[in-house]
Amino acid sequence: MATTAIVGGTGLVGSHIVNTLLSMPTVSHIAFLARRAPSNSTTQTLSESHPGKLATFVSPDLPSAWCSHLRTATPVPEIFFSSMATTRANAGGLAPQRALEHDANVELARAAKEAGTRVYVLISATGADKTSMIPYNKLKGDIEQSILDIGFEKTVILRPGMISGKREVGRPIEEAISGIGNVMGWVSQPLLRDWWTQDASVIARAAVSAAMKALQGSGAEGEKKVLYLGGKDIVRLGRTEWEET
Repeated sequence: MATTAIVGGTGLVGSHIVNTLLSMPTVSHIAFLARRAPSNSTTQTLSESHPGKLATFVSPDLPSAWCSHLRTATPVPEIFFSSMATTRANAGGLAPQRALEHDANVELARAAKEAGTRVYVLISATGADKTSMIPYNKLKGDIEQSILDIGFEKTVILRPGMISGKREVGRPIEEAISGIGNVMGWVSQPLLRDWWTQDASVIARAAVSAAMKALQGSGAEGEKKVLYLGGKDIVRLGRTEWEET
């Protein structure tokens, strides 16, 4: 039985990760750290069906209160998921975006490592590159490198393309591009859609599948200290192999 923790669980991919973990009998505990309680109706229904499995810690004091909670969490989360992210527009500029996506993420990762977390799972993005001249790609690359520097037993980094699905807070440009990808995939073939965009539920299942493999040391993915998953691998783990099990 695996014990887990998640930050970013109120977001599009994060809420799907929480729902996936709730539905899995091999997961015994989910520490949910957020500024507000989960409002997703599916999450609420699954929580009622699995009482005591989801432990919610809500605090606006990010990251200090969250880090303190992680360091003393019981049970210790063996797997830590981070899908915590925002946009420059929502954050109010590049500096506050970096403060949340990089600085807070790294502090929480250090707290998880100190608590005894073995596997860290990061939802990053296609194009992440710490040497990039594009601010967004550089930010994502810096986050990845800072997490790797912490030295978890296993680290899983997912790099999806555009993410499709219904967000509580819309991202108009991303939704428009994703919509184009869905139409193109419908007109031609699903493979084109999968190359262009991945569904949030598929990304979530891929994250959980890779995390469990890493924890158990099973399969080719589970043996790697650092595992990167691009679009094709996300679709394989999150849809093709998932539906076969």
